[in-house]
Amino acid sequence: MHIMHEHKIGSQVPAYRKGDFFAQLSAPALEAFESLLFPSSYPAHSVLFSEEQPSTNIAVVLEGEVKLSINSSDGRRLSFCIAKAGEVLGLTAVISGRPYEMTAETLYPAKIAHVTRQVFLQFLARHPEVYQTVTRDMIHSFNLACEQLRTVGLSASAPERLARLLLGWSESGEQSGAPVRCRLSLTHEEIGEFIGASRETVTRTLTVFKNRRLVAVHGSTLTIPSRNALESYARG
Repeated sequence: MHIMHEHKIGSQVPAYRKGDFFAQLSAPALEAFESLLFPSSYPAHSVLFSEEQPSTNIAVVLEGEVKLSINSSDGRRLSFCIAKAGEVLGLTAVISGRPYEMTAETLYPAKIAHVTRQVFLQFLARHPEVYQTVTRDMIHSFNLACEQLRTVGLSASAPERLARLLLGWSESGEQSGAPVRCRLSLTHEEIGEFIGASRETVTRTLTVFKNRRLVAVHGSTLTIPSRNALESYARG
């Protein structure tokens, strides 16, 4: 795996600052935190850290998308969410000193900055007000995990689970009039990892959605013509 290290972040305002973690930092804390960030370029499907691995650093997503998942010893995988620019990964493990509870893997070429546990804890000691931001971030991650488990474990059917997943992804997608568009370049097998379903089930369900005009897929772009219609379908 080739990783290209780059120069420290410059003065240009980057897109990752739109992330909730960065938006909540005071000006002094933001300046201090950004001084710790040295971006590295990762190709698609690079593992940033693995569950049960000792937590040595946090990973800050500067560009690209990262899939967070848990895996069983027999090869089964449950994906929880897709982290985007501005998100900080590994906070719970680094703060607690316990091994990573999830595996983080880039979906596409990405720019990631790693900050060692020791350096990050020193940063928090100098800026204790950031603990509130860290706490909110960890609570948000916990709530997302609970919602994903609720969807996979309690939703009545695979079509309902898939509809909920697509609705969740479309919330941050491009909006143009009534239809909502979002990027969807995952394989059907990878989509199945988010809802506890096989590749065949995802393929069959997407075909039903297309036939009922609940979604349209063009290349890597998924369009939901009417969120209300898909939401009604998701409710059963």
